[in-house]
Amino acid sequence: MGLRDLIRKKDQLDGDRGGGVDRETLDRLAGPEFTFIRSDTHTQEIIHPPSHPNSNFLAASDAASPSKTRRSLDVFRPRSRGNSASSAGDKDRSHDSGRRRLSQRLHLSKAPPTSEFVPENLPQINVYSAEGGGAGRDGASVAGAGATTEKDAYEGQWEKRATILAEANERGQRRSRPPSVVATPSREPSPSRLQRDYGGGAGNGGGNGNGGRKDGVVSSKAIDEQIQEAIRLHEEGHLDQSTRLFGTLADPRGANNPLSQVLYGLALRHGWGCDPDPERAVTYLSAAASNAAAVESMALQAGLKKGGAAKGELILAIFELANCFRHGWGIPRDPVAAKQYYETAANLGDTDAMNEVGWCYLEGFGCKKDKFAAARYYRLAEENGNKTLGNTWIWKDKYNPTNSKK
Repeated sequence: MGLRDLIRKKDQLDGDRGGGVDRETLDRLAGPEFTFIRSDTHTQEIIHPPSHPNSNFLAASDAASPSKTRRSLDVFRPRSRGNSASSAGDKDRSHDSGRRRLSQRLHLSKAPPTSEFVPENLPQINVYSAEGGGAGRDGASVAGAGATTEKDAYEGQWEKRATILAEANERGQRRSRPPSVVATPSREPSPSRLQRDYGGGAGNGGGNGNGGRKDGVVSSKAIDEQIQEAIRLHEEGHLDQSTRLFGTLADPRGANNPLSQVLYGLALRHGWGCDPDPERAVTYLSAAASNAAAVESMALQAGLKKGGAAKGELILAIFELANCFRHGWGIPRDPVAAKQYYETAANLGDTDAMNEVGWCYLEGFGCKKDKFAAARYYRLAEENGNKTLGNTWIWKDKYNPTNSKK
């Protein structure tokens, strides 16, 4: 006899008190009592035997008793199989909650990252507009007179962008004074590298000197000689004397020399002959960028497409500020600003910045991952003599600029 038949027979016997059934028979037929409960992760409900004699189905109770919700699995909460109103309500709420949480986890509605040191109206420049000229991998120049003119105009756009970033950085520094951040070692250019790359006070390409003031006056011959002397002291190991001289030349109330401000900022950041002070270092690097940007803005307004006397100092200050934003030296880490500053310096000819912005695109630091853009900048750095070992993948045909434009 099946369990269901046994229960039905027991009910019939219980209801037939006058039928002459003895107690022994009644007890023999009386099976054990069961409570049927249907449950899932979130709800449970008691199943009662059918009340109608012709019904062969178990019936759920009208009121289900929900169990405690497992909050850790909300995102993966299954649909409730209950038929009651409370169970259906739990299902709807669970579905809505799961959908909302899943969209948050996937960042479907997340706004693009921004930075207070990068203005929203920063001009966007088509980096592929300069692909027609320049050098190929073998170094052979393919630029004619027209391509040279276009290249100068292209660099002029990036130099204007650099001046906008320098101004935005100056405004951001006024608004916020970040807490102290411990500096860590890095690959920083020594004064000898600065002398080699930027002329040690002779401007970017040999002019009369650095742009040292916001009124556009270039540094004097005496200041250039003092910068050379400070570099000599640094190379000979007299770091305290070198840093002291750089500090004198960097004083905004004195010479206010942009190159000296960059070098003094690096000395403060890494403790060259002084106690490390990364916050003051950012202040001097920002002053260098601002002063150089003021000179270069006047040069651009005067129609000098190749820039003015302070172009080298502007590029160097922008690159060093990018390092500060990337590592959190003297200022909170800001991946968006770091990537934008690196890219600006890279397009103005800084080969270290080319490798750094290539890394940003490769790793998605401050931007979306883009291996085409990463390959482009790594190629550019290698073509200009700054090769990174292990980057042979950048020369695969699928990373050619023409393929990335499709």
